[in-house]
Order: sequence, then structure tokens, then C-alpha cells
Amino acid sequence: MKVTKRQRLCAFGVVLAFGLTGAVAQAGSDDALRDEILARDSEMFTAFNERDVAAMGEFFSADLEFYHDKTGLTGREYSLNSLRSLAESGSDLTRELLSTEVYPVPEFGAIQTGEHRFCHTEGGEQDCGVFKFTHIWRQDDQGWKITRVISYDH
Repeated sequence: MKVTKRQRLCAFGVVLAFGLTGAVAQAGSDDALRDEILARDSEMFTAFNERDVAAMGEFFSADLEFYHDKTGLTGREYSLNSLRSLAESGSDLTRELLSTEVYPVPEFGAIQTGEHRFCHTEGGEQDCGVFKFTHIWRQDDQGWKITRVISYDH
């Protein structure tokens, strides 16, 4: 894997800030983290697209904070209730990941940013929108959980 100038500068900054050694050598480990987060993202949104609220709930931490540029700040229960309502409504809303970047958060987990498309049928026609998101993932003994969601550009 070729390390870019930006990655070298970032790694150098980490070394300066935390006194770590070998930070540049760890740059390749981001691929494994990205693969792990992409797998969790895929599992979570497969559950979303299939209206499996219980499975979706497994990805949310108990202290979830969900920041949305239209509906404000909500939590885990609000999010699960919204998913239940969506499932019960018969909506055909689906999500497709378009692009993503994953960044490690040492001793915690990862930051995932990206764009995704949500589509549903409205008035007999497909209606889609592309939106931006940030997920803060925490890894602990119980696996990967999302602790914060930032959903914007609606």
C-alpha cells in the first residue's frame, strides 16, 4: 500500500502529539478497520432495508445520540420507535451506501463518514435523496456499537 503525503503528515502529527513510535507502519491497519466497519454498516442497513428493528437495535449503544439537521437531537428509544413506525407503515424506503471513509479512534473505535442514498416510492414514482452522515463506532466486549450519529445535508 502506498502511503500518501497526507497520511505521512497525519502520522507525524500523531507521533508529535502522543509520543508514539511506529505510527507510519500502522497506516496499513486502517484497511482492516475499514473492512470491519463496512461489514457492520452492511449488516446494520441490511436489517434496515428488511425492517428488522431488533437487529438494527443491536447496533445502537444504550447512550446513542442521534443528531439530525431537520429533527434535532434524539436518542436510542426515539430511533428504535421511528424504525418500528417505518416497518409498520409498509414504506419501501431503502438505503444504499455511496461512499465512506473510516478513521481509527485509538482506545475507542472508529469514525465513519460518507454519503448514502435513501429511496422510496412516492406518487407511483421512485424518489431518492443523497445525504451525508457521520457514525461514531465504539468497540467493546459486546462488539461494535454506534454511539453517535450525525445526519445532515437533507
